[in-house]
Amino acid sequence: MTSPPPTSLGGLVRHLGPGFIITATIVGSGELIVTPKLGASVGFSLLWFIVLGCVLKVFVQIQLARCAVATGRTTLDALNALPGPRWRVSWILWLWLAMYLSLIVQVSGIVGGIAGVFAELGIAGGPRAWALPVGVSCALLLASGRYSVVERGSTWMVALFTVSAVVSVGVLQSTPYRITASQLWSGMQFALPDSFTVAFAAFGVIGVGASELIYYPYWCLEKGYARHVGTDDGTAGWARRARGWMRVMRVDAGVSLVLYTAITIAFYLLGAAVLHARGLDVTNADMIHVLSQMFRQTFGEWTLVIFLTGAFFVLYSTYFGATAANARLAADALVLFGVTQYRDEAARLRAVRWFSIGISLTCALVYLVWSQPVTLVLIGATGQALMLPFLGVAAVRFNGDIDPRLRGPWWESVGLWLSATAMVVLGVYQLWTLTR
Repeated sequence: MTSPPPTSLGGLVRHLGPGFIITATIVGSGELIVTPKLGASVGFSLLWFIVLGCVLKVFVQIQLARCAVATGRTTLDALNALPGPRWRVSWILWLWLAMYLSLIVQVSGIVGGIAGVFAELGIAGGPRAWALPVGVSCALLLASGRYSVVERGSTWMVALFTVSAVVSVGVLQSTPYRITASQLWSGMQFALPDSFTVAFAAFGVIGVGASELIYYPYWCLEKGYARHVGTDDGTAGWARRARGWMRVMRVDAGVSLVLYTAITIAFYLLGAAVLHARGLDVTNADMIHVLSQMFRQTFGEWTLVIFLTGAFFVLYSTYFGATAANARLAADALVLFGVTQYRDEAARLRAVRWFSIGISLTCALVYLVWSQPVTLVLIGATGQALMLPFLGVAAVRFNGDIDPRLRGPWWESVGLWLSATAMVVLGVYQLWTLTR
């Protein structure tokens, strides 16, 4: 059933999609682990890179979502239609599959982070003892479908933790780790570190990561944007509805951009100001303990429990949301790769449920086999970063193919081209640094 887009601010808020709902309240492994690790490694020198990494990807996000709203097609389905070599599916879906496997590895590192929180709290048993219970709990929650209370509670806790991280940057000014204007200025000067590996991994996951770029249109479809627009009948009314719902999506992405950029910068500054100054690095052996220093050195030792509580909700909600998203992608991919066909929507939902259980337990088992949480997260982050150039080029292609009436303003097209170009350049630069 089609419907016109909301015109009031209240209507826009009610229809804001996944970018606002998820990004506004959830800090992921990119912000909590990879970003502080980068700050600890290089200090303030890559602040410009963090800002650029957050801002650039929003243009690709908007274009992929615009394609979904206009056509009703999922991201994987749209990518499968790209020209080029095919074997069962388009060449780009095989690249996506490689990234997807790296995501499972990344989420396994998140399981290790959650288990590390329990270990840091001094609860009986080390991180490995908690990995399987964490995996089972997530599987049961996703399988039951009765997780709204937990989800709402996690959202509020993560929101409070996020606010505390931003506030802690201000509190730093009354500590020996105060941030000076010269440090911020130096961080906005173009410079690249000798080793670009961690920075490249951060680029893949900060703000809207490659996995979120692919999954964001799915949430737009589930939110009903394409359903409200209806099937393209070539009329001016259809184009007007489509532009209206795309405006809702653009507001969604824009609000999210401001929020996640501020959050990411806060965690980077904490890593640069506290961890780098103390000569600490975020390693596999003491990841949670080192990260807690960002709060303990700012507010005092009494905040350890607060940090660990916030870190738990951040990581668990990320684990929960990533597993739900990956389960839907897996169910979709089985159809595209010609493995199966679902008789009806109920059959597809059953497949999603079983994938949710399987992925939850697989991630826990991967961590048990390879208990290196930082390394696992960096593998997934690097996989996402390697996928970004292809998503950028695909978004440019989609922009050329879409109905001209639905294209964004000229500055969005310029931003999209700049974003895609930057993604390609960074990908080539990373490959060059690894081979020189």
